[in-house]
Amino acid sequence: MWPLLAKTARLLPAEAAHKAAVQALRFGIAPRPSLPSLPVRVAGLQFDNPLGLAAGFDKNAEAMAGAFQLGFGHVEVGTITPHPQPGNPKPRVFRLAEDVAVINRYGFNSEGRDRALQRLITYRNKGQAAGVLGINIGANKLSADPATDYYDGAKSFAALADYLTVNISSPNTPGLRDLQDAMRLPEILGAVASGLADASENAPENAPVDYAASVPVFVKLAPDMEHQQLIAALDQLAEADIRGVILTNTTISRPDSLKSVHKQETGGLSGKPLFKLASQTLSDAHKHLVKTGMRDKLSIIGVGGIGSAEDVYVKLLLGADTTQLYSALALQGPELPSHILTNLADMLAKSGVSDIANICGQAATIDEAMKLAQHSAITS
Repeated sequence: MWPLLAKTARLLPAEAAHKAAVQALRFGIAPRPSLPSLPVRVAGLQFDNPLGLAAGFDKNAEAMAGAFQLGFGHVEVGTITPHPQPGNPKPRVFRLAEDVAVINRYGFNSEGRDRALQRLITYRNKGQAAGVLGINIGANKLSADPATDYYDGAKSFAALADYLTVNISSPNTPGLRDLQDAMRLPEILGAVASGLADASENAPENAPVDYAASVPVFVKLAPDMEHQQLIAALDQLAEADIRGVILTNTTISRPDSLKSVHKQETGGLSGKPLFKLASQTLSDAHKHLVKTGMRDKLSIIGVGGIGSAEDVYVKLLLGADTTQLYSALALQGPELPSHILTNLADMLAKSGVSDIANICGQAATIDEAMKLAQHSAITS
Protein backbone atom coordinates (compact mmCIF):
# COMPACT_ATOMS: atom_id res chain seq x y z
CA MET A 1 0.00 0.00 0.00
CA TRP A 2 2.61 2.55 1.05
CA PRO A 3 4.94 2.13 -1.95
CA LEU A 4 1.90 2.56 -4.21
CA LEU A 5 0.83 5.73 -2.43
CA ALA A 6 4.38 7.10 -2.63
CA LYS A 7 4.50 6.34 -6.36
CA THR A 8 1.14 8.04 -6.86
CA ALA A 9 2.27 11.12 -4.95
CA ARG A 10 5.23 11.50 -7.29
CA LEU A 11 2.78 11.98 -10.15
CA LEU A 12 1.64 15.23 -8.50
CA PRO A 13 3.55 18.50 -8.80
CA ALA A 14 6.20 18.65 -6.07
CA GLU A 15 4.51 21.23 -3.86
CA ALA A 16 1.08 19.58 -4.21
CA ALA A 17 2.62 16.25 -3.18
CA HIS A 18 4.23 17.94 -0.18
CA LYS A 19 0.91 19.39 0.97
CA ALA A 20 -0.82 16.06 0.49
CA ALA A 21 1.82 14.31 2.60
CA VAL A 22 1.44 16.81 5.43
CA GLN A 23 -2.34 16.40 5.44
CA ALA A 24 -2.06 12.61 5.35
CA LEU A 25 0.12 12.68 8.45
CA ARG A 26 -2.14 15.25 10.05
CA PHE A 27 -4.97 12.69 9.93
CA GLY A 28 -2.77 9.76 10.90
CA ILE A 29 -2.68 8.15 7.47
CA ALA A 30 0.73 6.54 7.77
CA PRO A 31 2.41 3.22 8.55
CA ARG A 32 2.95 2.29 12.20
CA PRO A 33 6.22 0.34 12.20
CA SER A 34 7.64 -1.69 15.03
CA LEU A 35 11.12 -0.30 15.55
CA PRO A 36 14.33 -1.34 17.33
CA SER A 37 15.49 0.61 20.36
CA LEU A 38 18.42 2.86 19.42
CA PRO A 39 18.54 5.53 22.15
CA VAL A 40 20.81 8.54 21.99
CA ARG A 41 21.23 11.48 24.34
CA VAL A 42 21.77 14.94 22.87
CA ALA A 43 21.96 18.29 24.69
CA GLY A 44 20.43 16.75 27.80
CA LEU A 45 17.50 15.28 25.84
CA GLN A 46 16.74 11.58 25.44
CA PHE A 47 15.95 10.53 21.86
CA ASP A 48 14.44 7.12 21.04
CA ASN A 49 16.66 6.83 17.98
CA PRO A 50 19.17 8.89 15.95
CA LEU A 51 16.86 9.80 13.05
CA GLY A 52 14.73 12.92 12.98
CA LEU A 53 12.51 14.77 10.53
CA ALA A 54 14.14 18.05 9.52
CA ALA A 55 12.39 21.41 9.45
CA GLY A 56 10.77 22.34 6.16
CA PHE A 57 8.36 19.43 5.96
CA ASP A 58 5.81 20.50 8.58
CA LYS A 59 6.18 24.25 8.26
CA ASN A 60 3.06 25.20 10.23
CA ALA A 61 3.04 22.56 12.98
CA GLU A 62 0.12 20.57 11.59
CA ALA A 63 1.31 16.97 11.60
CA MET A 64 3.61 16.26 14.54
CA ALA A 65 1.79 13.15 15.77
CA GLY A 66 1.66 11.62 12.29
CA ALA A 67 5.35 12.31 11.71
CA PHE A 68 6.30 10.58 14.95
CA GLN A 69 4.11 7.66 13.88
CA LEU A 70 6.55 7.04 11.00
CA GLY A 71 9.26 6.21 13.55
CA PHE A 72 11.27 9.40 13.84
CA GLY A 73 13.01 9.90 17.17
CA HIS A 74 12.51 13.64 16.87
CA VAL A 75 10.49 15.97 14.68
CA GLU A 76 11.37 19.59 13.97
CA VAL A 77 8.52 21.85 12.80
CA GLY A 78 8.85 25.18 11.02
CA THR A 79 10.46 27.41 9.97
CA ILE A 80 7.87 29.60 11.73
CA THR A 81 7.99 33.37 11.27
CA PRO A 82 6.32 35.91 13.58
CA HIS A 83 3.94 37.16 10.89
CA PRO A 84 2.25 35.22 8.08
CA GLN A 85 3.94 35.45 4.71
CA PRO A 86 3.29 33.70 1.39
CA GLY A 87 6.86 32.86 0.47
CA ASN A 88 8.21 33.08 -3.05
CA PRO A 89 6.13 32.83 -6.25
CA LYS A 90 5.26 29.39 -7.60
CA PRO A 91 6.61 27.10 -8.95
CA ARG A 92 9.19 26.99 -6.20
CA VAL A 93 9.90 23.27 -5.68
CA PHE A 94 11.53 21.02 -8.26
CA ARG A 95 12.27 17.31 -8.20
CA LEU A 96 15.57 16.28 -9.77
CA ALA A 97 14.68 12.62 -10.10
CA GLU A 98 17.81 11.63 -12.02
CA ASP A 99 19.93 13.14 -9.26
CA VAL A 100 17.84 11.94 -6.28
CA ALA A 101 17.56 15.56 -5.28
CA VAL A 102 15.24 18.51 -4.77
CA ILE A 103 15.63 22.24 -5.30
CA ASN A 104 13.33 24.51 -3.33
CA ARG A 105 12.96 28.24 -3.01
CA TYR A 106 9.93 28.29 -0.71
CA GLY A 107 11.13 31.41 1.09
CA PHE A 108 9.75 30.73 4.59
CA ASN A 109 6.12 30.46 3.51
CA SER A 110 4.45 30.49 6.92
CA GLU A 111 1.02 30.93 8.44
CA GLY A 112 2.77 32.81 11.22
CA ARG A 113 3.35 32.49 14.92
CA ASP A 114 -0.23 32.63 16.18
CA ARG A 115 -1.59 29.78 14.07
CA ALA A 116 1.35 27.53 14.89
CA LEU A 117 1.18 28.49 18.56
CA GLN A 118 -2.42 27.35 18.91
CA ARG A 119 -1.72 24.04 17.18
CA LEU A 120 1.30 23.38 19.38
CA ILE A 121 -0.61 24.22 22.57
CA THR A 122 -3.36 21.80 21.53
CA TYR A 123 -0.81 19.12 20.72
CA ARG A 124 1.00 19.48 24.04
CA ASN A 125 -2.18 19.62 26.11
CA LYS A 126 -3.41 16.37 24.52
CA GLY A 127 -0.25 14.72 25.79
CA GLN A 128 0.49 13.36 22.32
CA ALA A 129 4.27 13.76 22.46
CA ALA A 130 5.85 10.56 21.16
CA GLY A 131 9.38 11.90 20.83
CA VAL A 132 11.51 15.01 21.03
CA LEU A 133 9.82 18.05 19.43
CA GLY A 134 11.93 20.84 17.97
CA ILE A 135 10.56 24.21 16.84
CA ASN A 136 12.47 26.07 14.14
CA ILE A 137 12.16 29.87 14.16
CA GLY A 138 13.03 32.44 11.51
CA ALA A 139 12.69 36.07 10.48
CA ASN A 140 10.12 37.57 8.15
CA LYS A 141 11.40 38.49 4.70
CA LEU A 142 10.49 42.19 5.07
CA SER A 143 11.49 42.49 8.72
CA ALA A 144 13.29 45.72 9.54
CA ASP A 145 14.89 44.06 12.57
CA PRO A 146 15.55 40.31 12.26
CA ALA A 147 16.86 40.13 15.83
CA THR A 148 13.44 41.15 17.11
CA ASP A 149 11.85 38.34 15.09
CA TYR A 150 14.14 35.77 16.72
CA TYR A 151 13.41 37.27 20.14
CA ASP A 152 9.71 36.90 19.39
CA GLY A 153 10.09 33.30 18.26
CA ALA A 154 12.11 32.29 21.31
CA LYS A 155 9.71 33.96 23.73
CA SER A 156 6.63 32.57 22.02
CA PHE A 157 7.66 28.93 21.69
CA ALA A 158 9.93 28.28 24.68
CA ALA A 159 7.04 26.78 26.64
CA LEU A 160 6.21 24.30 23.89
CA ALA A 161 9.54 23.12 22.48
CA ASP A 162 11.87 20.40 23.68
CA TYR A 163 14.47 22.41 21.76
CA LEU A 164 14.47 25.55 19.62
CA THR A 165 16.34 25.90 16.33
CA VAL A 166 17.50 29.28 15.08
CA ASN A 167 17.42 29.19 11.28
CA ILE A 168 19.88 31.72 9.87
CA SER A 169 20.95 29.63 6.91
CA SER A 170 18.10 29.32 4.43
CA PRO A 171 19.26 30.57 1.01
CA ASN A 172 15.76 31.72 0.08
CA THR A 173 15.34 34.79 2.30
CA PRO A 174 17.52 37.73 1.14
CA GLY A 175 20.20 38.63 3.67
CA LEU A 176 19.40 35.81 6.07
CA ARG A 177 22.72 34.00 5.66
CA ASP A 178 24.54 37.24 6.49
CA LEU A 179 23.41 36.64 10.08
CA GLN A 180 25.85 33.70 10.28
CA ASP A 181 28.75 36.14 10.18
CA ALA A 182 30.67 36.47 13.43
CA MET A 183 29.87 40.20 13.49
CA ARG A 184 26.10 39.63 13.31
CA LEU A 185 25.70 36.33 15.13
CA PRO A 186 26.06 37.69 18.71
CA GLU A 187 23.13 40.03 18.10
CA ILE A 188 20.86 37.18 17.03
CA LEU A 189 21.98 34.84 19.81
CA GLY A 190 21.54 37.63 22.35
CA ALA A 191 18.00 38.24 21.11
CA VAL A 192 17.15 34.55 21.48
CA ALA A 193 18.59 34.48 25.01
CA SER A 194 16.53 37.54 25.93
CA GLY A 195 13.43 35.93 24.49
CA LEU A 196 13.96 32.83 26.61
CA ALA A 197 14.59 34.92 29.70
CA ASP A 198 11.34 36.81 29.17
CA ALA A 199 9.34 33.74 28.22
CA SER A 200 8.21 32.79 31.71
CA GLU A 201 6.38 36.10 32.08
CA ASN A 202 4.59 35.64 28.76
CA ALA A 203 3.93 31.90 28.64
CA PRO A 204 0.47 30.96 27.33
CA GLU A 205 -2.03 30.36 30.13
CA ASN A 206 -2.59 26.80 28.97
CA ALA A 207 1.07 26.01 28.31
CA PRO A 208 2.37 22.70 29.71
CA VAL A 209 2.99 22.64 33.44
CA ASP A 210 6.56 21.42 32.94
CA TYR A 211 7.56 24.65 31.19
CA ALA A 212 11.18 25.71 31.62
CA ALA A 213 12.95 28.69 30.07
CA SER A 214 16.13 26.62 29.86
CA VAL A 215 15.03 24.94 26.64
CA PRO A 216 18.14 23.95 24.61
CA VAL A 217 18.87 26.13 21.59
CA PHE A 218 20.34 24.79 18.35
CA VAL A 219 21.54 26.85 15.39
CA LYS A 220 21.29 25.68 11.78
CA LEU A 221 24.19 26.64 9.50
CA ALA A 222 24.76 26.56 5.75
CA PRO A 223 27.13 24.19 3.92
CA ASP A 224 28.43 27.03 1.74
CA MET A 225 30.36 28.88 4.44
CA GLU A 226 34.08 29.41 4.02
CA HIS A 227 36.08 27.30 6.46
CA GLN A 228 37.15 30.24 8.62
CA GLN A 229 33.60 31.55 8.69
CA LEU A 230 32.43 28.17 9.95
CA ILE A 231 35.10 28.10 12.63
CA ALA A 232 34.24 31.63 13.77
CA ALA A 233 30.55 30.75 13.96
CA LEU A 234 31.23 27.59 15.98
CA ASP A 235 33.33 29.56 18.46
CA GLN A 236 30.52 32.08 18.86
CA LEU A 237 27.96 29.33 19.45
CA ALA A 238 30.08 27.64 22.09
CA GLU A 239 30.72 30.91 23.89
CA ALA A 240 27.01 31.77 23.86
CA ASP A 241 26.03 28.46 25.51
CA ILE A 242 24.16 27.26 22.46
CA ARG A 243 23.62 23.53 22.93
CA GLY A 244 23.71 22.21 19.38
CA VAL A 245 24.56 22.98 15.77
CA ILE A 246 22.60 21.52 12.85
CA LEU A 247 24.84 20.81 9.87
CA THR A 248 23.69 21.59 7.29
CA ASN A 249 20.95 23.48 5.50
CA THR A 250 20.55 23.26 1.70
CA THR A 251 23.26 24.45 -0.69
CA ILE A 252 23.29 27.12 -3.40
CA SER A 253 26.13 25.27 -5.15
CA ARG A 254 25.45 23.06 -8.17
CA PRO A 255 27.73 20.02 -8.59
CA ASP A 256 28.83 19.26 -12.16
CA SER A 257 27.29 15.81 -11.77
CA LEU A 258 23.70 17.12 -11.88
CA LYS A 259 21.73 15.87 -14.88
CA SER A 260 18.20 17.18 -14.41
CA VAL A 261 16.76 19.93 -16.59
CA HIS A 262 15.94 21.73 -13.32
CA LYS A 263 19.54 21.88 -12.13
CA GLN A 264 19.91 25.64 -12.66
CA GLU A 265 16.73 26.59 -10.84
CA THR A 266 17.34 29.13 -8.09
CA GLY A 267 17.06 27.85 -4.54
CA GLY A 268 18.53 25.39 -2.10
CA LEU A 269 19.67 22.00 -3.38
CA SER A 270 19.04 19.02 -1.09
CA GLY A 271 19.16 15.26 -1.40
CA LYS A 272 21.97 12.96 -2.51
CA PRO A 273 24.21 15.65 -4.16
CA LEU A 274 24.39 17.49 -0.83
CA PHE A 275 25.65 14.49 1.13
CA LYS A 276 29.42 14.91 0.79
CA LEU A 277 29.42 18.71 1.15
CA ALA A 278 27.26 18.59 4.28
CA SER A 279 29.26 15.68 5.68
CA GLN A 280 32.57 17.49 5.15
CA THR A 281 31.19 20.50 7.01
CA LEU A 282 30.09 18.20 9.84
CA SER A 283 33.52 16.55 10.00
CA ASP A 284 35.31 19.90 10.03
CA ALA A 285 33.06 21.13 12.82
CA HIS A 286 33.56 18.02 14.95
CA LYS A 287 37.35 18.18 14.62
CA HIS A 288 37.46 21.87 15.52
CA LEU A 289 35.23 21.44 18.56
CA VAL A 290 37.34 18.50 19.80
CA LYS A 291 40.53 20.48 19.26
CA THR A 292 39.22 23.48 21.22
CA GLY A 293 37.71 21.40 24.02
CA MET A 294 34.20 22.58 23.16
CA ARG A 295 32.79 19.32 21.82
CA ASP A 296 31.00 18.44 25.06
CA LYS A 297 29.29 21.85 25.07
CA LEU A 298 28.02 21.72 21.50
CA SER A 299 26.14 18.73 20.10
CA ILE A 300 26.06 18.11 16.35
CA ILE A 301 22.97 17.15 14.37
CA GLY A 302 23.93 15.80 10.94
CA VAL A 303 21.58 16.50 8.03
CA GLY A 304 21.99 16.68 4.28
CA GLY A 305 21.63 13.90 1.73
CA ILE A 306 20.60 11.09 4.08
CA GLY A 307 18.63 8.37 2.30
CA SER A 308 19.82 5.11 3.87
CA ALA A 309 21.14 3.49 7.03
CA GLU A 310 24.64 3.69 5.58
CA ASP A 311 24.27 7.46 5.24
CA VAL A 312 23.24 7.76 8.89
CA TYR A 313 26.19 5.57 9.90
CA VAL A 314 28.58 7.83 7.98
CA LYS A 315 27.25 10.95 9.70
CA LEU A 316 27.64 9.30 13.12
CA LEU A 317 31.19 8.19 12.34
CA LEU A 318 32.10 11.73 11.29
CA GLY A 319 30.87 13.21 14.56
CA ALA A 320 27.09 13.58 14.52
CA ASP A 321 25.22 12.83 17.75
CA THR A 322 21.97 12.38 15.87
CA THR A 323 20.70 13.00 12.33
CA GLN A 324 17.78 14.37 10.31
CA LEU A 325 16.35 13.89 6.83
CA TYR A 326 13.58 15.40 4.73
CA SER A 327 14.13 15.19 0.96
CA ALA A 328 14.54 11.41 0.95
CA LEU A 329 11.18 11.04 2.68
CA ALA A 330 9.56 12.96 -0.19
CA LEU A 331 11.43 10.93 -2.80
CA GLN A 332 11.19 7.45 -1.28
CA GLY A 333 7.99 7.41 0.74
CA PRO A 334 6.71 7.00 4.31
CA GLU A 335 8.30 3.61 5.01
CA LEU A 336 11.81 5.06 4.71
CA PRO A 337 12.36 5.86 8.42
CA SER A 338 11.54 2.30 9.49
CA HIS A 339 13.77 0.84 6.77
CA ILE A 340 16.67 3.05 7.83
CA LEU A 341 16.32 2.34 11.54
CA THR A 342 15.89 -1.42 11.09
CA ASN A 343 18.94 -1.62 8.84
CA LEU A 344 20.95 0.66 11.13
CA ALA A 345 20.18 -1.59 14.10
CA ASP A 346 21.44 -4.59 12.12
CA MET A 347 24.62 -2.76 11.12
CA LEU A 348 25.35 -1.70 14.70
CA ALA A 349 24.67 -5.18 16.08
CA LYS A 350 26.89 -6.92 13.53
CA SER A 351 29.64 -4.38 14.25
CA GLY A 352 29.38 -5.02 17.98
CA VAL A 353 28.22 -1.48 18.76
CA SER A 354 25.96 -1.38 21.81
CA ASP A 355 25.99 2.40 22.32
CA ILE A 356 25.76 4.78 19.34
CA ALA A 357 27.85 7.34 21.24
CA ASN A 358 30.80 4.96 20.95
CA ILE A 359 31.11 5.46 17.18
CA CYS A 360 30.65 9.22 17.21
CA GLY A 361 33.63 10.81 15.47
CA GLN A 362 35.53 7.56 14.96
CA ALA A 363 36.28 8.25 11.27
CA ALA A 364 38.74 10.94 10.24
CA THR A 365 37.55 11.33 6.65
CA ILE A 366 34.42 10.82 4.57
CA ASP A 367 36.12 8.05 2.59
CA GLU A 368 37.04 6.19 5.78
CA ALA A 369 33.51 6.61 7.14
CA MET A 370 31.95 5.34 3.91
CA LYS A 371 34.20 2.29 3.84
CA LEU A 372 33.35 1.45 7.45
CA ALA A 373 29.65 1.93 6.78
CA GLN A 374 29.75 -0.23 3.65
CA HIS A 375 31.58 -2.98 5.53
CA SER A 376 29.00 -2.88 8.31
CA ALA A 377 26.18 -3.01 5.75
CA ILE A 378 27.69 -6.03 4.01
CA THR A 379 28.28 -7.96 7.21
CA SER A 380 24.72 -7.28 8.36
